[in-house]
Amino acid sequence: MKTRLPIRRIAAALLLALAVAAGLLFQQQTGPREKAPAVDYVLLDGVNADSSQWAGKVMLVNFWATSCTACVHEMPQLITLHEKFKHRGFDILAVSMSYDPPALVAEFANNHRLPFGVAIDNSGMIAKRFGEVRLTPTTMLINKHGEIVQRYLGEPDFAALESIVESLLTQG
Repeated sequence: MKTRLPIRRIAAALLLALAVAAGLLFQQQTGPREKAPAVDYVLLDGVNADSSQWAGKVMLVNFWATSCTACVHEMPQLITLHEKFKHRGFDILAVSMSYDPPALVAEFANNHRLPFGVAIDNSGMIAKRFGEVRLTPTTMLINKHGEIVQRYLGEPDFAALESIVESLLTQG
């Protein structure tokens, strides 16, 4: 009997921990979301833009660098995602890190025919406003209301990401 009491306590503690974790996860998914920061940027083609242009769109903001193997690896999947949803109010902004040489960024974007906006974050201000982004790839998914709904550090699971984008596009 003495061995069952600790097992029951451990089981009860585990169930309590699971309940708390589930509650936190539910709160995180349904609670107030962080607003995407207001940012100004210049695209590779010289066009000045800002985050107010994202209103009513589902946006994916991807921080990357030409020297980042994972970033380079995920670019074809980002292109595919963009092509699939661009006509439904989805867009991508690829933000190159401040340490990335602008000539290499422009060459990469041209050689890989990136169909979405590419901004060079020369001052690091965009990365700073998005929470001091330092590691690449770092990606934020933003809903039509300008709220960050998902953050990814590293390459996302693109099948799951596609499903979330689909869901966000159908929401009002």
